[in-house]
This record gives sequence, C-alpha cells and structure tokens, in this order.
Amino acid sequence: METSKNHSIPIPFNEKERLDALHSYQIINTTPEEKFDSLTQIAAYICDSPIVLISLIDTNRLWFKSKIGMNVSGIPRDISFCQYTIIQDEIFEIENALNDEKFQNNPFVLGPPYIRFYAGTPLKTPEGFNVGTLCVFDTEPKRLDSRQK
Repeated sequence: METSKNHSIPIPFNEKERLDALHSYQIINTTPEEKFDSLTQIAAYICDSPIVLISLIDTNRLWFKSKIGMNVSGIPRDISFCQYTIIQDEIFEIENALNDEKFQNNPFVLGPPYIRFYAGTPLKTPEGFNVGTLCVFDTEPKRLDSRQK
C-alpha cells in the first residue's frame, strides 16, 4: 500500500491494474439493476443497517451501483470509508467512527448522516482485484456478530 501524492488516502499497490479491471466492466454510471439492489436489501436486513451501498472505487470517487439510505450517486474517494476496505481482503469494521483517528473528522461522521458504524467487504474480480465494496453503515455504534459477517 502507498498513499496518494495529494492526500493521505491509502492506495492499493496494484492501483493501475485494479482501475483497468474496474473499467473493463463498463459498469460505472450505469442504471440500477435488480440483482445489485437485491444484495443491498439482503445486507440491510441481515446487518440491521439503515445505509447499505455497493460502491465501485474509481480514481477520485466512489460511485454507488446500488444504495439504500443515501440520496447521492457517489462521493469523493478521499472522504470514503471504503478506500480502506479495498486495501485488504477481509471485512473492515469500525465500531464507532467518533473514536477512530482516521474517521472522527470525516464530514459524514460530523454531519449528516452522522455515521458511527461501518463494515465493508471488498468486491473482488476473478483476477483478484478489489474494485469496490459491499458495505453497511449505522448512525449508532455497534459490531457485526458472527452471523452477520
């Protein structure tokens, strides 16, 4: 992992190849699809979370292929929680963002929607590139239990 020259965001070591893989799917800015929306609905139910996203992480932004509880189509990458998820291969969980140095000053923590909890798992291509996340958020601190993971 390295950090961006302009920001202190984590950049996967294989960023160029990861972006090439993402772009090869030609999925960014496409219309909603039931198969993705079904996944976010299931995740919301299982994790009892009001905000659920399938995010695809491009060079400078996250684009939401499916969303529950968010009224925007994407956000800048440098303020996203998901950028930390794609640098690993397992669930990334934050019990209380107010108590986490990386996130306590995030605009989504300090202002609407007042995120406290985050859990995300990377979305991996067959070639092994983490191109996005399936993630859940809550406005209350919590932990996922073993069933939810």
